[in-house]
Amino acid sequence: MNTNFLLTIIPHTKIWSTQSAIIMTVCNIISIAIGRYAIQVRGLGPAIPILGLQGFGLPELLATTSLGHVLGAGTIIGLTSIGILN
Repeated sequence: MNTNFLLTIIPHTKIWSTQSAIIMTVCNIISIAIGRYAIQVRGLGPAIPILGLQGFGLPELLATTSLGHVLGAGTIIGLTSIGILN
């Protein structure tokens, strides 16, 4: 009974698409770029061997991609609600 009620009140959301994936990727890249310069205490955790990102380890990557997913989800929901994404 509760499951049917929940399914009726939850709005139908858009199916995942290439547009959504591109928006999420761009938001994550922007978030990593901002976090690279905004995080003041870096390099305390395990390092990630990527060129040009010395001192940018796993904790920083997880933090920036978490923020990137929040920004991406908000962007996708916002663009869908105003009708830009179908």
